[in-house]
Amino acid sequence: QLFETLLLLNVMRMKRKTHNCLPEIILFALQIYLIIRRFSACRLERTPQGGEWLLSGIICINILMLGCALVSSSAFNVVAITPVHRQIFLITLLVLTMLWMLFYMVVTSREDRAVLFKDRHAGPVWLKAGLVLFGLLSFLMDIFKIATYVGYLHCDSPVKVAYPIVQAVFLFFQTYFLWFHSRDCVQLHTNLTRCGLTLTLSTNLVVWMAAVTEESIQRYDSCTEVLSSNYGAKKCTCSHMACETFKEAFYYLYPFNIEYSLFASAMTYIMWKNVGRIVDHHKHHKFNFYVKDVFVGPVAGLLLVVAGLVIFVLYKINILKEDKEKRNKALLIHFIMNIVIVSLMSLSTMIGCIIYRLDRREYVSDKNPTRSLDVGLLVASSLGQFIISYFSLVATVATGAQGYLNVLNLAWAVVLVVEIGLQNYFIIEGLHRQPINVMQANARAFQDHTEMANDVEGQISRYSISKKPSWKRRVLREVCAFLLLANIILWIMPAFGARPQFDHSAEIYFYNYTMWNAIVNIGLPFGIFYRMHAVASLFEVYLRD
Repeated sequence: QLFETLLLLNVMRMKRKTHNCLPEIILFALQIYLIIRRFSACRLERTPQGGEWLLSGIICINILMLGCALVSSSAFNVVAITPVHRQIFLITLLVLTMLWMLFYMVVTSREDRAVLFKDRHAGPVWLKAGLVLFGLLSFLMDIFKIATYVGYLHCDSPVKVAYPIVQAVFLFFQTYFLWFHSRDCVQLHTNLTRCGLTLTLSTNLVVWMAAVTEESIQRYDSCTEVLSSNYGAKKCTCSHMACETFKEAFYYLYPFNIEYSLFASAMTYIMWKNVGRIVDHHKHHKFNFYVKDVFVGPVAGLLLVVAGLVIFVLYKINILKEDKEKRNKALLIHFIMNIVIVSLMSLSTMIGCIIYRLDRREYVSDKNPTRSLDVGLLVASSLGQFIISYFSLVATVATGAQGYLNVLNLAWAVVLVVEIGLQNYFIIEGLHRQPINVMQANARAFQDHTEMANDVEGQISRYSISKKPSWKRRVLREVCAFLLLANIILWIMPAFGARPQFDHSAEIYFYNYTMWNAIVNIGLPFGIFYRMHAVASLFEVYLRD
C-alpha cells in the first residue's frame, strides 16, 4: 500500500510539471488498477471461506428436509403420497448425483491444478474394503428386489423395478468414485465441487432414511398387509413362485445397505471438508496392522461372537412361538447374554482407560477432518442408544421392576449406559494420542543428537525403539481387539432382527405403542450405526498403539 501511494504521488507531480496527456493516462490507469485492487481485497474480506460453504450447506439442508418429508409421508399416508412418489424422488437424486460424479471424474480430476494435495488420513484401505463389501451386499439386495417386483409388473407401477435398477448402477458409480477420489483435496471449481459433494451426501442420507423406513414397515407388517396397502383392492399377486423367497432375502440384506449409505456419507463429508485444503504430506504416518503378541483379546472376543450368534438364533426361533413360557425363556437368555457382553466390555474399557492414564503420551494437535468426524459421529450416534436406555430405565423403575425380566431389562439399560460412556472416552482418547511409531521416530531423532540425550532420556525409555512392545501397548491392543469383536456381535443382533424392546411389553404398556415405536425407530438405527462406527474407530486405535 505504501508503494502504491508513493507511485500515485509521483505521477501527480509529473502531471503538474508537464502538460501532455500521457501522465493523465498513466494516472487514470493507476486509479483503475487501485480500484480493482481495493475491490478484490474487499471481496476477499467479505467472502471468507465460510461463505463458500454456505451455498452447499443450504443445498444439503433443503434436500434432506424434502427427503425426510417425502419418506415420512409415504410411510404414514399411502393414499396421497405413495411409495412410488418417494422412489421417483430418489431416482431423480441418484441420477443427478451420478451425473455430477461423472463430471468430476471426467473434467475436474483430470485437470493438472485440480487436485494438488491428498489427505492420507481419509479413506484408509480398511474403510474402502468395508464400503466395497457393503456395496456388494447392497447390490445383491437390489437384484433380489428387481426379481421380486418384476412379478408385480402386470398390476403395479414399473417405478418399483426402475428404482433398484438405478440404485444398483449408483452403487457401482459411487463405490468407484469414493475408492479413487476419497482423499482428494480439490483446488479447482471449489464451489461446484462443494455443491456436488453435498448433493452426494444428502442423497446417501435420504437413501438411508428410506431404507430404515422400508425395513421398519416390513418388520411389523405381514405380507398380506403390505400387499393390501401397496396395491389396494386389486389383490395383486406375484406372477412367479419365488417372490416370497426373494422378499425374505432382501429383507435380511437391509442392514448392509443402511451401513453402506452411512459409510458413503462419512467419506463424502470428509471430501467436502477437504475442498481447498492444503495438506502437509510430511505429517502423514503409515500404520501397519499386525497381530503379534495379541492373544487373549481376540480369543475372548471370538468366543463372545460365537456365543452371541447361538443365543441370537435361539432367540429368533423361540420368540416367534405362541407359547408365552418359551418367549419369556428366549428373552431371559437374550438379556443375560447382553448383560454379560456389556459388563465384560465395561471392565476391559476401564482397564484401557487406566493404561491411558499411566501412559502419558502426547496429544495430536494438528487439524484432521477425519478424526473430528470420527469423534462427532461416535458421540452423536451413541445418543440413539442412550435415548432407548433412559426411556426403558424410567419405564421399568416407574412400574416397580416386578418380575425377573423387568429386573434384567433394568440392569441391561444401566450397564449399557455405563459401557457406552466408557467406550466413548476410551476411543476418543486413543484417537487423540500420538501414535507409537511417531514417538519411536522422535526417540530415534533425539538419540542422533548426543547433546540432547540427557533431556529426553525419560522419553526414550518410555517409547523404546526396540521391536518388542511394552506391556502397556500389549494390554491396549488386547482391549481394542476384544472391544472390536464385542461391538460386532452387538451390531449383528439388533441389525438382523433382535427386538426385545417390542417383545418385552413393559415399555409398551407404560408409554403406549405409538410413542414407544417412535422412540425405538428413531434411536435404534443410530445405535446400530454406533456399533459399526465403534468397530472402525477401535481398529484405528489398534493401529496407533
